[in-house]
Amino acid sequence: MLGWFPGHMNKARRQIKDALPEIDVVIEVLDARLPYSSANPMLAELTRHKPVLKILSRADLADPERTAEWVAFFDAQEDTRALAITTTNTRELKKIPTLCHELAGAVRADRDVRVMVMGIPNVGKSTLINGLAGRKIAKTGNEPAVTKRQQKVRIDGRVALIDTPGVLWPKIEDQASAYRLAASGAIRDTAIEYTDVAIVTSAELAKRYPQELTARYKLKALPTYEAPVAFEVDADGPKKPDFLAIAGFDGHAILKEIAGKRGGLRAGGAVDLHRGAEVLLHELRDGKLGRVTLEIPSDIPPPPLQNDEDSPLPSDA
Repeated sequence: MLGWFPGHMNKARRQIKDALPEIDVVIEVLDARLPYSSANPMLAELTRHKPVLKILSRADLADPERTAEWVAFFDAQEDTRALAITTTNTRELKKIPTLCHELAGAVRADRDVRVMVMGIPNVGKSTLINGLAGRKIAKTGNEPAVTKRQQKVRIDGRVALIDTPGVLWPKIEDQASAYRLAASGAIRDTAIEYTDVAIVTSAELAKRYPQELTARYKLKALPTYEAPVAFEVDADGPKKPDFLAIAGFDGHAILKEIAGKRGGLRAGGAVDLHRGAEVLLHELRDGKLGRVTLEIPSDIPPPPLQNDEDSPLPSDA
């Protein structure tokens, strides 16, 4: 379980909650490569009574067939539409105001449709705002949590946008999502052991995109992985998934071979796995492995039974 909730993010949650009564439509920006893991359940709880437009950003980096599955999945939900785009593509951005008006329904003729843009850090939210505005309004960057306060901007099509800081939720309890977020760069590289992320990601890519992985790194084979049981029990009790067993591939062996081929060989034949992790994760984020998606709708786990005291929303204190 990954816990990470800086004070400015708690403040942002309060700001979002206070502003929502005046909002007609919510735009939630998701990473098209991991639309479930990049959807903040805390934001879903806050906005559950509002129409939502799901923007699947970085569609140019994602598997188009898998993206179509996700769009259909979201479109089937009540008061929800989905649009897969590249946030720098002006032609694709022009569809957004029309969709916002359709979701908002009847709005007084003397005012704009009020739209709140939200999402976790580093999903392309600020790039989207700038593209819609036609000028640089929101600061962009490769590091998470660049936007620190709400910003307002009017765009063509009678739409008023309110940008919000990227907000992660207090605890990422789905460990598979935590690894996928870390692989994409949405979580700082220091949040989870960097090499572990690359090992798990190697196994996932071997399962989902074996041809792309072997071609990129000229791998002779993708070694399979078998464990006595699919789950290990930590000393403190909770079950910890063995992601290599679940994927069925030996991510450690794959990463070791990648490192050996990409400058990770050291004196005495030792292999620098951290070097392999840098190569794999950077090239995955840059799209050099091709258009890949790290999860599909059937990967969504069933909702846990939750007591009131286990609410995902932190207090406003």
